[in-house]
Order: sequence, then structure tokens, then C-alpha cells
Amino acid sequence: MRYSGRPEAGRRLARSVAHLRDANPVVLALPRGGIPVAREVAHALDAPLDVLVVRKLGVPWQPELAMGAIAEGGFRVLNEDVIRIGRVAEDSIERIEARERTELDRRARLLRGGKERTSLSGRTVVLVDDGMATGATAAVACLAARESGAERVVLAVPVASPEAARRVRAVADEVVCPFTPADLGSVGAAYDDFHQLSDDEAARLLEPA
Repeated sequence: MRYSGRPEAGRRLARSVAHLRDANPVVLALPRGGIPVAREVAHALDAPLDVLVVRKLGVPWQPELAMGAIAEGGFRVLNEDVIRIGRVAEDSIERIEARERTELDRRARLLRGGKERTSLSGRTVVLVDDGMATGATAAVACLAARESGAERVVLAVPVASPEAARRVRAVADEVVCPFTPADLGSVGAAYDDFHQLSDDEAARLLEPA
């Protein structure tokens, strides 16, 4: 299975979460790549769209490999296996987290344009990203949504590795993913167009239609 781009992936993912339409859902995109996907899902569910800003904590010498993730509200999840195998020192983790926390705060302000976060209290929250390789960012997002008052947390992505899906099922009430290839090398491999969104493009996609 391949997707032409994130909007098409969102439309196809929306069919897989159609059963949530009557659950009074809130759709939260994981920026930036999750925003075009989540926009399509929110439209199909007739649900409000907001973001939950998360940042991957990359291994110092291989930034694309997640050793953990942070989310708004001060939440952090670490992948102890990656840290142990990579022999990542605690001071390196703290330094990377401080840098990513600064970027997280900047991005949250920019994407919301000064608007308040949508209340999640008592709601079904549908967290949407463009895919999961390790599940680190999705896992911390699930924890953050639950601690913010969500009654039910659903993680929905167009593509994920089987390992990532299993990891997130431990912290989400439901994981929806129509494509879990055993040999997923990267999320981008499932897309024809997987360009990196700019902050301006991401902010525009969050504007009301």
C-alpha cells in the first residue's frame, strides 16, 4: 500500500475511524506531518481540530533514531532499550531535552496563533500522525492527552511498524492503522510525496476551512 501524499492518507484513514463520529471526538494532530492527515480526519468526523505538540529526542549521533519524546505539559517518555544499547549518557539526554523543549514551546505558540488549547476533558481524543516508526512520540502524546482529561484516547495513523503499533497499544485505548508492513524502513517510504512541511504551511492547514 502506498499513499500519494498526506491528504490522501488522511481521507483513507478517515474511513477507518468512521465509527468514532458519534463519540463527540476531538482530533489532535501531531505536528507537523500529522496536520494534513488530521485535517482530513477532522473534516470526515465533523470534529474540532487542534494540535498536541510533541518532539522526538534523537540519539546524539543519529537524530532520526528516537531515544524518547516529550509533549506539551511536561511529559516525557524514554526508550530505555535505545538508550542502553547506544550508551547514551544522562547529561546528553538532558541537553537534548532542553533544546527540544525550547523548540516545542516555540512551535506551539506559532501553530496556535495565541489561541487556547482545546479542552479535552471528558472527550474522545483522536491523535493523528502521518505514521509511526518507533512509536515514541505517539506514546508520549497518548499519555499527555489522558493526563489532560481525555476520557478515551485513540491513536490513528496511516502506516506504522508492527513494533510501534504494539508499543502504543499499551498506552492508548485503541490504535487504528490500516497498514503495518513488517519491513517498514521509514514512514516516508509509504508516500509518493513526503515533503517536510514548513511552519507557515502547517499553520495555514490549521485555519478553519
